[in-house]
Amino acid sequence: MEVFLDILFASGKKGFELAFFILMPIMVFMMATMRVLDHIGLLRRVAIIVAPVLVFFGIPGLGVFAIVQILMVSFAAPVSTFRLMDQDVHISDRKIAAGFAAVLCMSQANATLPLTAFGLNLGAIIASSVIGGLVAALCTYRLFARHLPDSIEHSAAEEIKKDTRKANVIQLILQGAEEGFQLILKAVPLLVLAVLMVNVLKAVGAIDMLKTAFGPALAVVGISPSAVLSFITKYIAGGTAMMGATIPMIQDHSMTATDLNKIAGFTINTLDPVGVAVLVSSGQRFAAFAMPAIKGALIGILVRGLLHLAVF
Repeated sequence: MEVFLDILFASGKKGFELAFFILMPIMVFMMATMRVLDHIGLLRRVAIIVAPVLVFFGIPGLGVFAIVQILMVSFAAPVSTFRLMDQDVHISDRKIAAGFAAVLCMSQANATLPLTAFGLNLGAIIASSVIGGLVAALCTYRLFARHLPDSIEHSAAEEIKKDTRKANVIQLILQGAEEGFQLILKAVPLLVLAVLMVNVLKAVGAIDMLKTAFGPALAVVGISPSAVLSFITKYIAGGTAMMGATIPMIQDHSMTATDLNKIAGFTINTLDPVGVAVLVSSGQRFAAFAMPAIKGALIGILVRGLLHLAVF
C-alpha cells in the first residue's frame, strides 16, 4: 500500500506540472488568439473560401468551419457548429455523415499544440489531417452513406454568418484565455489518471510485457516498443489521456520525437470513446449517422498513419 501511495502522489504531482506549467500557457494563448480571429471573421472567411472546393467530398459549408475548429481549438469546439448543422434542413443527412467523418479523422488542437513542445511536427500533422479528413469524407459520402438522402444546400456564405456584435478586444482575449484555462482544468483528472496508469503499469512490469508482445510489430516500421502504451491509452481513454501518457515517456527518453511523429497519424484524432461521445451529443442526426462516419474515419486514419510512417 505504501508503494502505491508513493506512485499515486508522484503521479498527481507530475499531472499537475504537465497541466499548469506546460499545457496551460499554450492553451490560454491559443484560445485567446482564436477568439480574436473568430470575432474579426478570419476563420469564417477561410471557411467560405475553401467550402466550394470541398463540395465534391460531400463536406457542407458549416462542416468546413467545424474542421477549422477541430484543428485550431479543441476536440469539443465543433459541437456548436454541429448543432447548427443538425438543425439545418438544407444540409442533407448524407452531408452530415461526410462532415462528421472528416472531423473524426482529424487531429484535435488540444493534443497537437501541447505535443509540439515535445517534437511533434505541427505542419505535418495538420497536412495529414486535411488529407485524411478529405479521404474519410469522400469514402463516407460516396460509399458508406450513399443510401442516405442527399439534397442541394444553400451557399456556404449563407451558412457561415459573421457575428456582427461589437466586443472589446481585451474582453475577447480574456474570454479566450478563460476558456483555455477551463479546458486545462477539465483535463487535469485525465492527465493525472493517465500518468498514474503509466506508473502503475511500469511498477507491475506490464509495460515490459506489452513491449515484448507488440514490440516486434512496431520495430518493423522503426517505432519504439514503448509507443504501444500510447495506442492503448488513446483508444481506451481518449486523446488527452494519450497525451498525458506520452509526454512522460518522451521526457524519460523511452520514446523519441521521431516515434511520436510516426504514431501521430494513428493516435491523434477524435475517433475514441471520449471524442465520439462528445460529438454525437451535437444532435439526433449525428447520433443516427455515426456508424457511416466512423467507417469513413477509419479509412482516413489509416491513410494518415501510412503517410506519417512514410514521411518520418
